[in-house]
Amino acid sequence: MTTIGPALGVATALAAAGSAAALLVPERGRAAAVGVCTAGVGAAGAVAGAAALGGAHWAARLPELLPLAGVDLTVDALSGLFMAVSGGVVAAVAVYGIGYTGHGLTARPVQAVLPVFAWTLLLVPTAASVATFLLLWELMAATSLLLVLAEHRHRRQVREAGLWYAVMTHLGLILLLIALLLFAARAGGQSFTALRAAAGALSPAVRGTVFVLALAAFGSKAGMVPLHAWLPRAHPEAPSHVSALMSAAMVNLGAYGLVRVGLDLLGGGPRWWWLLTIALGALSAVYGIVQAAVATDLKRLLAYSTCENLGLVLLGVGAAGLFSTGGDQPLAALALAAALLHVVNHAAFKALLFCAAGSVLRATGTRDLDALGGLRARMPVTCALFAVGALGAVALPPGNGFISEWLLLQSLIHGLAVPGVATAVVLPVAIAAIALSAGLAAAAFVKALGVGFFARPRSTAASSAVESPRAMLTGLGLLTAACAALALFPGVLADALARATAASGLAGGHPVDAPGLHLRLAQVSGVLAPLWLALALVAAVLLLALLLRLAAREPRRRQAPLWDCGAGAPTARMEYTATSFAEPLQRVFDDVLAPEQDIDVTPVREAAYLVERVRYQRTVPDRIEHRLYRPVLALLAEAGRAARRLADGSVHRYLGYGFFGLITLLVALAVTR
Repeated sequence: MTTIGPALGVATALAAAGSAAALLVPERGRAAAVGVCTAGVGAAGAVAGAAALGGAHWAARLPELLPLAGVDLTVDALSGLFMAVSGGVVAAVAVYGIGYTGHGLTARPVQAVLPVFAWTLLLVPTAASVATFLLLWELMAATSLLLVLAEHRHRRQVREAGLWYAVMTHLGLILLLIALLLFAARAGGQSFTALRAAAGALSPAVRGTVFVLALAAFGSKAGMVPLHAWLPRAHPEAPSHVSALMSAAMVNLGAYGLVRVGLDLLGGGPRWWWLLTIALGALSAVYGIVQAAVATDLKRLLAYSTCENLGLVLLGVGAAGLFSTGGDQPLAALALAAALLHVVNHAAFKALLFCAAGSVLRATGTRDLDALGGLRARMPVTCALFAVGALGAVALPPGNGFISEWLLLQSLIHGLAVPGVATAVVLPVAIAAIALSAGLAAAAFVKALGVGFFARPRSTAASSAVESPRAMLTGLGLLTAACAALALFPGVLADALARATAASGLAGGHPVDAPGLHLRLAQVSGVLAPLWLALALVAAVLLLALLLRLAAREPRRRQAPLWDCGAGAPTARMEYTATSFAEPLQRVFDDVLAPEQDIDVTPVREAAYLVERVRYQRTVPDRIEHRLYRPVLALLAEAGRAARRLADGSVHRYLGYGFFGLITLLVALAVTR
């Protein structure tokens, strides 16, 4: 008997218990009760996902839960991978959230939503019919929206972020609804089994329409440019542990949906599908990390980093589809395995980074890197753990992000042998995009770590910060352990990746042991020696530095002031801020970023020719938002103002509207009969 069903039952019971505890338990013990139940939901989901990755399979139909359609649930290895990732993130972040109190989740209704949101993150990958998937997808979106709006009474930015998120996520839902209903109507059934069986009989136009709509809907959830506008707004404004759940678990389900629909249900498609996916993934990766590199808001930086990493995942999915279309199934399986492995790695280090950023926010009350500094001495544990997450984000050994990006690069490099002009043009560009995003990621996280933690404090709040409570450090420690395990022993995931890749519909054998590629992930700890070599080099450098310091130490050392050009000891005003650190990158990408600057000159009251103060301000807005969304919003606002003239209070006019509307409806019915 499989453990998947009982584990999901336990997760459901604990989610209900957590919501009840939020409504019934007094405030003193409420956070602990909700946190323990939510952590149990995550642990149960991780157990169910691990069982599926181990080869177990589970299916259930509950016809009485959803009228007319019923609820269909199925768990295979692909579902299990995303369930295990979501469950692990939920468990660690829920423990962290017990200590993260007073920052947006003290209200009973909001706390009652948190276990339900965690539960939907586990259940979305189990949906096995159109109705079930849409129901769980919308429940996930609605609960996450309520959590984003947790602090809407305190800050105007939260209300704006909630509005953007609500509009974008429901536009995505409409696109997904059209895509899946069109698919189901042509297939003659709404179960995934029926869709899978009928995919080959659909016309190319219908299949292409379904895929493009699904790509837009799922890409929007994954933060794909240009449908990313909600993400850098909602993730920073949500409470930090909610940000971690959204950025490390929820956005992954956009990638899951694309793999499930594009590769599994539709069975792949023509090259242009996957060339479009690769192009959008590369654009998301580069644009997201460029914005992160110039951001001064710590959580906004991490949000744009999520756009970058999910762009890499989409790029891997597109490469897998492209290679499969070209007939190279082993290479396609390798590209998809690299993308799925990056999902796992990104979930670990991004949850760690958002939780560490939440610790900084809780201790200082600010997310502005220009106002931080000095946290290495005040918050040494948080600083060290943030550094572990940053090392994973820059994709350098021994960080856990290195393996998945290296495998993705290897799949693209070997893909150059696949025949075709489009492949020969697109793959080098994709390789360049990955390399560029990795370099910019290094700059972004050097800025975040160096300016935010190692520089001198630039505000009273930063200089008086204190270390996080034990519960928060425990959650951070769990995520750090996951990052370390994924960095040092990624080979343990080889069989799980093979099963997940096979469940997606790619028949490429073992995806990381393909003939001629020499990429044996199952023996990664032995073959990929750079991971262990990097640790050995770090240890050797530290030992050498210690020996040199001991050798250079003199018995007696005299201290004398050096010539300092008349200045004293360096102060915080002499250091690089996040803005000044990123200024050279702003100059390089000036045409892409289009920064806005404002100079305000205040003259002396007695004489206009004398200047009392000059105020210089430079901001880097999201150019896609300004060029794509702002004109549309302005047009809609103008249409709304014009439409007010239609509602002048005249009953006769309203009756006329109804009469002409009825006539139009009758004419349309007569024409379409």
